[in-house]
Amino acid sequence: MDTLTLKLRGMSCAACANNIEKAIRSVPGVRDCNVNFGAEQAAIKYDRSLANLEKIQAAIASAGYSSYSLQEELLTEEDDAEIASRQALQRKLSLKVGVGGVISIFLFLGSFPMMTGLNLPLIPSFLQNPWIQLVLTTPVVFWCGGSFYRNGWKSLKRHTATMDTLIALGTSAAYLYSLFVTVFPKFFIAQGLVPHIYYEVAAIVITLILLGRLLENRARGQTSEAIRKLIGLQARDARVIRDGIEIDVPIAEVRINDVILVRPGEKIPLDGEVIAGASTVDEAMVTGESLPVKKQPGDEVIGATINGAGAFQFRVTRVGNDTFLAQIVKLVQQAQGSKAPIQRLADQVTGWFVPAVIAVAIATFVIWFNFTGNLTLATMTTVGVLIIACPCALGLATPTSVMVGTGKGAENGILIKGADSLELAHKIQTIVLDKTGTLTQGKPTVTDFVSVNGTANGNEIKLLQLAATVEHNSEHPLASAVVKYAQSQEVSLIEVKNFQANAGSGVQGVVSNQLVQIGTQRWLTELGINTISLQQYKDAWEAAGKTVILIAVDGELQGIMGIADALKPSSTAVVKALQKLGLEVVMLTGDNRKTADAIAGQVGIERIFAEVRPDQKAAIIQSLQGKIERFPNSKSKIVAMVGDGINDAPALAQADVGMAIGTGTDVAIAASDITLISGDLQGIVTAIQLSRATINNIRQNLFFAFIYNVIGIPIAAGILFPIFGWLLNPIIAGAAMALSSLSVVTNALRLRNFQPKSIS
Repeated sequence: MDTLTLKLRGMSCAACANNIEKAIRSVPGVRDCNVNFGAEQAAIKYDRSLANLEKIQAAIASAGYSSYSLQEELLTEEDDAEIASRQALQRKLSLKVGVGGVISIFLFLGSFPMMTGLNLPLIPSFLQNPWIQLVLTTPVVFWCGGSFYRNGWKSLKRHTATMDTLIALGTSAAYLYSLFVTVFPKFFIAQGLVPHIYYEVAAIVITLILLGRLLENRARGQTSEAIRKLIGLQARDARVIRDGIEIDVPIAEVRINDVILVRPGEKIPLDGEVIAGASTVDEAMVTGESLPVKKQPGDEVIGATINGAGAFQFRVTRVGNDTFLAQIVKLVQQAQGSKAPIQRLADQVTGWFVPAVIAVAIATFVIWFNFTGNLTLATMTTVGVLIIACPCALGLATPTSVMVGTGKGAENGILIKGADSLELAHKIQTIVLDKTGTLTQGKPTVTDFVSVNGTANGNEIKLLQLAATVEHNSEHPLASAVVKYAQSQEVSLIEVKNFQANAGSGVQGVVSNQLVQIGTQRWLTELGINTISLQQYKDAWEAAGKTVILIAVDGELQGIMGIADALKPSSTAVVKALQKLGLEVVMLTGDNRKTADAIAGQVGIERIFAEVRPDQKAAIIQSLQGKIERFPNSKSKIVAMVGDGINDAPALAQADVGMAIGTGTDVAIAASDITLISGDLQGIVTAIQLSRATINNIRQNLFFAFIYNVIGIPIAAGILFPIFGWLLNPIIAGAAMALSSLSVVTNALRLRNFQPKSIS
């Protein structure tokens, strides 16, 4: 299976998105497809042995639309081309609106006496001449509104219908009716009817709809502002040291392992590892972390961040689309092009909306003509129905909010992989927090070390050397603590053979022909090793909130270590904030019960799962979800999991919403739905707040879109005429239709003002 993201051209409404989606799904090998009208994108999954880019694009072209791939060159001039294309459309629409507006003013003045019964002396009489109005209206209809007729005709040939179909039918009905009156006025007089003309309706409606699209195009351009901001962060050049000489080269020419010099206040061009010098780096624009981060040899730096007062050299580790910034852009683009489940209702409605409106328009004409015999009345109500109906607002209601919401998340250091994750986050009932690296800083240090044989004859140093040598092969934070402690004691590492890691239990290996095993008391006991002699140390250290590991050599207990991992400064406040949001907060850890209880007590968590192996963590999540009967009276719940390690990946994948700490492992990040780039737990609260704000915004948009059509179409059909003698002027219908889409987009843009609430 391959995935593909396409940028689409030629869509005018949500019905167009449905037509494209049907065309893509008809390609053999396409397994899934989501067309996002707001983002003008298609996200496609397909079997590469059956389908390819060319076949998919051919299907889109056969449906009457064009496309190009967004898979490549995320950080190139393509974004500039997209902006240029939008600006060109803006200029074209502005010209047509200007021409149509001027002509519409003259037509309105000419029709003013007919509409009001007032004959103002300032209005030139020739403007009331039907033939003059015909001459003025024709270029507006066929040049300004030409795209409506072309697209409507294309849809008719493909046996589909879109908003362009409605506009073409409505305006052409007004135009052709007026043309018939102009050419054959005596026919109407003979029927006892006043030969009214409605050229101004066709011209003004087309102009108003074009004005709506002009404003909508401008507003929709603002929804992708987050992407442009991210792309704008990248540096253009880098100062590379080659053969001892400093040279400035474009970013595109930098290669992996090049050495780059960064001076005070400069932007770091690419990702890499510091090899010389030291400084502090402002990473706020990428991670959302407000405080500068200290960097020294061995530390990683992220491209697009800002260097502080120091100078340093770093070796490039990632370039092009592999950089951290490029991956952020890709994730945000994918999220903005995805569909939220809440959009399904709108999609179902738009699927039958246009045919239903045409049916209502025909029924309106038949009913009014049969009951009144008034051709003018029947025609104008029909035109009103066709013009006021708007599937655009329904199509824009969800995607515009999702685009702004995911972009706002990126600005706050939160990467949301899809619209479904953004929507589901507001439903979370239980949130499960891993301990090490999530609640705690993930940088444990050895605070206590006791050897059974004491310190005589260097026994303690020898034991530390054996332990550190084995732990050096493990990625676990506790292993890193042991190695760093050994290095601080100037203990050298030697060769290890037959290294094995037992997830959630410990590690073992052969060093100098001795079997060294390091891990939990439970694991060593399972191996048949007696651990009672050091029980007093274990109990005391665990009561203080420390993690304890035991060391055995050749099957005999030889030592014990106490390792402390300090809480993150925000942990307690975040737990309280989550509880205030009405969430059940649970701690899940592979650590022992006493240590887990001590940490949980400090942050205010009551429900704890301790001594849980990695393979058991996913089962715990399932039980909390109510999917397996592990606990009595368990109910189905929406569960989120927050973690950072490889051992958390299964639980992150199992959870309804997986949140990975961005400072954790790549595996955990890949398995998650939401990534907190900076590692600050505040991001959990912000993600939930953003999800709730976005869903509220979507619900408002859907309400506006539905209520507009539910109320507008019956009024346009003349439902109020028998009671009040009042008909909706098609001009007002056109203005209302244009404003409906604009109101939805404008409401979605309010999300740009979202600010996370303080957790204090």
